Amino acid sequence: MENKKTCLHDKHVEAGALMQPFGGFDMPIQYTSIIDEHNAVRQHCGVFDVSHMGEITVTGNDAEKYVSHIFTNDIKDATVGKVYYGMMLYEDGGVVDDLLVYKMGENNFFLVINAANIDKDAKWINDNAKGYDVEITNRSDYYGQLAVQGPEAEDVMREVLGQECSDLTFYTAKTVMIDGVETIISRTGYTGEDGFEIYSSHEYIRKAWDELMKSGRCKPCGLGCRDTLRFEAGLPLYGNELSDKITPVMAGLSMFCKLDKPEFIGKEAIAKQKAEGIKLKVAGIELHDKAIPRHGYTVTCNGKEIGKVTTGYQSISTQKSVCMALIDAECAKLGNQVEVQIRKKSYPGTIVKKAFYQKHYKK
Repeated sequence: MENKKTCLHDKHVEAGALMQPFGGFDMPIQYTSIIDEHNAVRQHCGVFDVSHMGEITVTGNDAEKYVSHIFTNDIKDATVGKVYYGMMLYEDGGVVDDLLVYKMGENNFFLVINAANIDKDAKWINDNAKGYDVEITNRSDYYGQLAVQGPEAEDVMREVLGQECSDLTFYTAKTVMIDGVETIISRTGYTGEDGFEIYSSHEYIRKAWDELMKSGRCKPCGLGCRDTLRFEAGLPLYGNELSDKITPVMAGLSMFCKLDKPEFIGKEAIAKQKAEGIKLKVAGIELHDKAIPRHGYTVTCNGKEIGKVTTGYQSISTQKSVCMALIDAECAKLGNQVEVQIRKKSYPGTIVKKAFYQKHYKK
């Protein structure tokens, strides 16, 4: 089956981007180099086409009650404009997807889901809505999305796109009318830096992209550096650090599963894992050498295999060889010594915190 294209596909090709399949879409991986683009976001401003992400709206009398039933975080009595991170779970605690939930109005919620999971998530959300007075609409084909990220992002939004965003605090959103089109702007970011997301019609997203590129104020960035940026900040990627087999407790993300709220799908399994402990855990590892650990490489402790690397790089911002790995929980204590098998050699490393880089969000 042919990969889908975002509304900016022709602009990426024209700019000479390296295009590769990701999540069922033909996406730009890099324009110049991953290092250049990574550093642009850390130091100035970078722009990502994230139109491949999925958007689903949930409205109706039971919208809050229903979203609360399928979502691990607590959205009860949330103020309009608040954004929440959390997961949708299977009954056994495995993750359907991690997502953002925006409260856009009373009984009006906007769910942002991962590109590779759009069809699966939409089916799961619909299948679990029986008995609730809700209307569920998959808007993924309508919305394009840009992520404007970096310490200069607020200035770029104001000076290039004419959007004043200083009123938005971290994890909040607002709706604005641009060229007669209802547009959502939020301040979340998946890079460890300050940044904004713009959800709008394909027409406006194309126009905004052109204005941003013409300004010379920001660099086009591909999914290559999106991965190095989120990884350094200790943020998970579905399929690597979270999956139907890797629960939020195993991923160290159980703070986003509010066990004091009413029943949600998977709650019992999460409560049990928290009470009884887990066999496997996602841990950070810093190698003592410059060798680069990659996804799937084996991790050992005292010669015994204890797990596999989920994501690994030589960190661009810190120049350290680091990785996240799903390993035996008993070996995941900070300071423990482990080894990573890279090709036919074993490289020593130390268990460290998963946030390899200090985040710079605007509080």
